[in-house]
Amino acid sequence: GCSVVREFVGHGLGFSFHEAPQVPHYGAKGKGIELVPGMVFTIEPMINLGKKELHILKDNWTAVTDDHSLSAQFEQTILVTPDGCESLTPFDL
Repeated sequence: GCSVVREFVGHGLGFSFHEAPQVPHYGAKGKGIELVPGMVFTIEPMINLGKKELHILKDNWTAVTDDHSLSAQFEQTILVTPDGCESLTPFDL
């Protein structure tokens, strides 16, 4: 099955690029941070076709799955609105 890497999280955006809160890509409904209108944050999960464990190469940037499974990472910027949310970085698949 698939897994989500736990070491990487989304983050808030504001006056600085990486701001609180940290936004995990896993969890249970009703747990975690409260989303309020006006909040802007990223979601940027790394999804693996195997286990979630990984290591970082000597370049201190490249992430590789320990089981050498295929993986993908993407990023979206989300605005929380009074009626739900809006992607500020939409794309067509």
